[in-house]
Amino acid sequence: MLKREIKRWDLVLLLVNNTIGAGIFGLPSKIFSLSGFYSLAALLVCAIVIFVLIFIFAEVASRFDKTGGPYLYILTTFGKIPAFIIGWLILITRIAAFAALINLLVTYLSYFYPVLSESVFKFGVIIGLTFVLTWVNYLGVKNSTKVNNTFAIAKVLPLLVFVIVGLFFINPDLIDIHQTKPSLTDFSSSVLIFTFAFTGFEAIVVNSGEFVNAKKNIPFALIVSILFVAIFYGLIQFVSMGTLPELATSTTPITDAAQAFMGNAGAILITIGAVISLMGTLNAVMLVGSRLPYALSIKQQFPKLFSQLHHKYQSPVYSLLFFSSISLIASLTGSFIYAVSINVISKVLIFLMVSAAMIKLRRMDTNEVSYFKLPFGYTFSVVGIIASVWLLSSSNLYELRDVFITIIVGTILLGIYKKVSNSKGK
Repeated sequence: MLKREIKRWDLVLLLVNNTIGAGIFGLPSKIFSLSGFYSLAALLVCAIVIFVLIFIFAEVASRFDKTGGPYLYILTTFGKIPAFIIGWLILITRIAAFAALINLLVTYLSYFYPVLSESVFKFGVIIGLTFVLTWVNYLGVKNSTKVNNTFAIAKVLPLLVFVIVGLFFINPDLIDIHQTKPSLTDFSSSVLIFTFAFTGFEAIVVNSGEFVNAKKNIPFALIVSILFVAIFYGLIQFVSMGTLPELATSTTPITDAAQAFMGNAGAILITIGAVISLMGTLNAVMLVGSRLPYALSIKQQFPKLFSQLHHKYQSPVYSLLFFSSISLIASLTGSFIYAVSINVISKVLIFLMVSAAMIKLRRMDTNEVSYFKLPFGYTFSVVGIIASVWLLSSSNLYELRDVFITIIVGTILLGIYKKVSNSKGK
C-alpha cells in the first residue's frame, strides 16, 4: 500500500505548484491582445466556471481515498472501458507535458548558458534532470513532497515580488476603462485561455491514495489553492496592464514589465522564477504520472508489474521507471510533443465525465453521508456538463482527431494486453 504522507498544506502547495506553470509568464499579453481592459472581466467569468468544476471535484473526490482520481471515479460509475480511456488520456498528456516542459526549461536556462542551445548539451541536461526527478520520486512520496513544497514556495516568491513592487509603479493612464468592448468571440477566447491556465487540479487528485485524511483534505485544498491562484492571476494581469504599454505585443510580458520598473535585475528575477516554476511543475507531473500505471495495474488494465511497491520507500518503482523512461524518450525525440494538442480536449472530457459521475454517485448513495456534500449538487453537475460541452465545442478539429487517434491506440493496446493475459491464464 502507498504511504499516506501528503498532508493538508502539502496538498495545497502541490495543487498550487501544478496549476501555476510556465504559461503564466506569457498569459497576460495573450489575454490583453484579445480583450484589453476587459481581460479582468474574462478572468472573473473564468473563475466562476472553474469554481463550479472545483466544487464538483471536491464532492466527487471526497468519496474516494485510493489512487486513481478521475480514472477511479469513472470506473465506479461508468465501467472499465470509459475509465481506461480517461486514465490513458491522463497518462499520455502527462508524458507530453513532461516532454514539452523540460524542453522549455532548457530554453530558459540557455538565457544564462547559451551553450545549452546546442543539441549535445541540451540532451545532457534533459537526461540529467529526468534522472534527478526520478531519483527524488523513487525515494518515496515524503521526499517528493518536500521537494514540491520547496519549488511551490520558490516559484511564487518572484511573482509575488513582481506584484508587490509593480503595484507602486502602476500608470493609471494604461488602465483604460473606456476601451472598446471586445467581440464575443475574442472575449470567449480569453475565458478559454484563462480556463486552461487554472487546470491541473484534475491530475493531482490521482494521488489520493497518498493523501492524509483524503476525504476531508481534498475539498479544503482544492478550494483554497484555486482561490489563491485566481487572486494571484488577477494581480499579475493588473500589474502587467498598468506597467507595460506594449503589453498586447510582448512575447515575454512579465519579464518585460519587470524590466520596465525593476531594471535588468527584475528581468533576471522573473527568468529565474520561470526556471523554478518549470522544475516544480515537472516534479508534480512525474509524481502524478508515475501513479497512473500503478492505478491501472491495480484494476488489471496494465501489467501486474506496475503495481509492485519498493520494500522500503513504498514507491511504485516500476510504474515510476516506466513513466520516466517513456517521458525521457519523448523529451529527446519530440515524438510525443504533438500530443500536447490533446491536452485541452482531455481535460474537458474529464470535467464532463466527472460532472456526470457526480449525478450517478448521488443516485447510488445510501443514507450515510461521509463525504463533502455540495449544496444544490445536481444544479452544479448540470452547469458543469453545460460548461464542459461549451468548452468542447470550441476545440479545433485537429485536436479532436488527435484525441480520437490516441483513444484508438490505447484501446488496441488494452485489447492486446487482455488477450495475452488470458492466454497465459489458460
